[in-house]
Amino acid sequence: MTSHLRSQDDLEQALATLAERDARLKPLLALTGMPALRQRAPGFPGLAAAICGQQLSTKAAAAIWTRVSDAFDPMHPDAIRRARADRLGRLGLSAAKIKTLKLIAAEIAKGRLDLDALTDTPVDDAHAALTALHGIGPWTADIYLLFCLGHGDAWPAGDLAIKEAIKIAFGLPQRPTARQMAAIGEIWRPWRGAAAHLFWAYYRVAKAPGFEAVLPPDPPRPAATPLVPRPARSGVRRSAGASAKLSR
Repeated sequence: MTSHLRSQDDLEQALATLAERDARLKPLLALTGMPALRQRAPGFPGLAAAICGQQLSTKAAAAIWTRVSDAFDPMHPDAIRRARADRLGRLGLSAAKIKTLKLIAAEIAKGRLDLDALTDTPVDDAHAALTALHGIGPWTADIYLLFCLGHGDAWPAGDLAIKEAIKIAFGLPQRPTARQMAAIGEIWRPWRGAAAHLFWAYYRVAKAPGFEAVLPPDPPRPAATPLVPRPARSGVRRSAGASAKLSR
């Protein structure tokens, strides 16, 4: 059954369930407070916004998307499909993103892509359908599924802020790799999207000046164990240090 986060109540119930299942999340939630549910427009506008934000800081992505959405209001795939590439380029879009937006608009026009139908598609299948499209990587697919369609189990494993938050929260010596992130997230199915909200909130707390992380309890058993070693528990408190400038 496909899980969804359609309201703040859904998110709160999902995080309560996860905190009971995985005691490591309880101190994080106590520190961050309940995160707010992130929601964006579904359909082509939401996917176009996610594409515009690929590999950019939040500030830069927001600036470009504001220009694009102001120039094409309402944001309709036919308008993008017919727009001249040089006009889109002047709005700040790269050649690669222009190509991706036009391809998606063409797929929708030809009836080969139904974004609304992905709402009730199992999350792994929906992820595969999106990443099969040229120019849509795993991060973009996961962000669209989570924020725009409300998929409760979407897991943006490639998000740098989530990786950094997990590194700090779990006392890891380095950010987890994509493979390690997949293993770490398994215990939180079918609410990995709720866990993502928690780690985004934790990242904002953790990068504040003077923050010190406290190592959590051991992970529950059975569970997917992180593929990087935990540091010795003799030094329980460790400084988070200066965080890199990440997108979240």
